Amino acid sequence: MKTKAYEKELRHLQILLVRFQQAAIESGERVVVILEGRDSAGKDGTIKRIVAHLSARNTRVVALPKPNERERGQWYFQRYAEHLPTVGEIVLFNRSWYNRGGVEPVMGFCTPDEHEAFLEDAPHFERMLTEGGIKLVKFWLDISKDEQAERLDARRSEPLKALKVSPLDDEAQKRWDAYSKARDQMLTRTHKEHAPWICVRADKKKGARLAVIQHLLKTIAPKEIAAEAKAPDPEILFTFDPAAIKDGRLAP
Repeated sequence: MKTKAYEKELRHLQILLVRFQQAAIESGERVVVILEGRDSAGKDGTIKRIVAHLSARNTRVVALPKPNERERGQWYFQRYAEHLPTVGEIVLFNRSWYNRGGVEPVMGFCTPDEHEAFLEDAPHFERMLTEGGIKLVKFWLDISKDEQAERLDARRSEPLKALKVSPLDDEAQKRWDAYSKARDQMLTRTHKEHAPWICVRADKKKGARLAVIQHLLKTIAPKEIAAEAKAPDPEILFTFDPAAIKDGRLAP
């Protein structure tokens, strides 16, 4: 996508997001947006475009560090529940409770029993959220192994991206297959009607960002606002289907 066309469409969508938030503040909507994906899949950049012009008082981005000793003794979902929105708020989780669906089991940060318990419990936790009136949207940003390698290399050579460099970066490529297996299990086990996974093919950043915002508006905005947003490109964004694991829509 050419830069000029991208910027024009992005501006249009950001205006619609502002209009949505004005309506949400007035009506008392509570929204949770989860962005998950492999390392360097584009979560930070996507979130930046979503929140760029939204109200700082009514928008929060949550990116929790590893749990401290006290938090490790809590019910797993407890520290995430503390960050859920009140009326008129939108909360975006840059990684979420789904750490236990991907990073933790792959890196050995949780036990197999803890991982299994999470896969069982997450849909029940999310049902409580949605039945309690929270609008929940879950995105999985997917990229190819080669694209991830290029992005991780770019991080190391760009001083402005120094804070993104992590000791886990090298493991992302070394453990690619293990991450794929964890992804497939997580998506299959936690994709439910009340909390579906929306998959985004994110090798092309611009198209992925636009598709995420378009889907958000179509899902959470009032009809008159949603109608002004284009439908996301189905080649980029689709609702999870187990067949996608084998048919090439998700990177192997």
